[in-house]
Amino acid sequence: MNKIVDKKPADEVTCIELDGASGEGGGQILRTALTLSMLTGQPFRIQRIRAGRAKPGLLRQHLVAVQAAAEISQATVHGAELGSQTLEFTPGVIRGGEFSFDIGSAGSTTLVAQTLIPALLFAPQPSSLCIRGGTHNGMAPPADFLREVYQPLLQRMGAQTEIDCPRYGFYPAGGGELTVQLQPVDKLRSVHLKDRGVLRILHATACVAGIPPRIAVRELEVLRDAFQLSRDTSRILELPAAWGPGNVILLRAEFEHVTEMVTAFGQKGVPAPQIAQQAAGEMQEFLDSKAAVGEYLADQLLLLTAIAGEGSYTMSVLSEHTRTNAEVIRRFLPVSIQFTEEAKQLVCMVSAA
Repeated sequence: MNKIVDKKPADEVTCIELDGASGEGGGQILRTALTLSMLTGQPFRIQRIRAGRAKPGLLRQHLVAVQAAAEISQATVHGAELGSQTLEFTPGVIRGGEFSFDIGSAGSTTLVAQTLIPALLFAPQPSSLCIRGGTHNGMAPPADFLREVYQPLLQRMGAQTEIDCPRYGFYPAGGGELTVQLQPVDKLRSVHLKDRGVLRILHATACVAGIPPRIAVRELEVLRDAFQLSRDTSRILELPAAWGPGNVILLRAEFEHVTEMVTAFGQKGVPAPQIAQQAAGEMQEFLDSKAAVGEYLADQLLLLTAIAGEGSYTMSVLSEHTRTNAEVIRRFLPVSIQFTEEAKQLVCMVSAA
């Protein structure tokens, strides 16, 4: 692919019409559209944004993603306001540099980052991102997932990135900070992940902030029993009380070719062992699947693979979220996306259309 993915001359560009309530109907439709609009130069109009959600329209994290994409691509935008269910986005030229965005709530910094990172990789100069808001909440991948699961695949595809989380921000307080450093690339290399390779290490971390450490102790007891973890492969991370209150379990499986992470968040009134059992159950399901990537990484890798132009991977789950993401990608990029089953494995295959 070229520096800017198949960008068309202005007189050949038509506005892509999207229905924000189609398929899974969540914010991913908007985020994927923003990313690919910036990369291809194609404007889009989206209606019924998150129409099926309890609070339809743009929430803070979605609005900041729009505003950030507009700043990075020097776009013209109509409908960028809280609660809006219709948006028009006409991108200009992507530029790199230093950017700082504040969600102003516990809205996900990681989802905003994943909207911007693929576009900034194709900027003409290096970029630095600082996004403030939520870094750890149950409705999005935590910052650790971006750093330890998403980033290694980016780097495997030729990207030079450095993702960090100087301060955790739990729901509902927020106040966290996610930083990203990026170097420009000419293209992304394709990846083919037929299998994940041998398991190198299974590691558990129980994080607590502003709540008693004994909760983390009880969680680790369950995880150590479930996976025969040693003291070297399980730990308590006691964060500053001012970053809380919050509790999250990070269960990381590092394989030869890929890393997967399962997370579970502490909830008021739910016993700590139950939270740990939830994480253990999800990880065991993934281990039993033999797939290269889990449900959430499958969704995120799809966009990167499409930008690269081709690639394939086996996945443990084919979610409605991923199917919807594929439909949006097809509207912007000349790629074929096929989901098949081979030798009892779900496979995603992306190729030139």
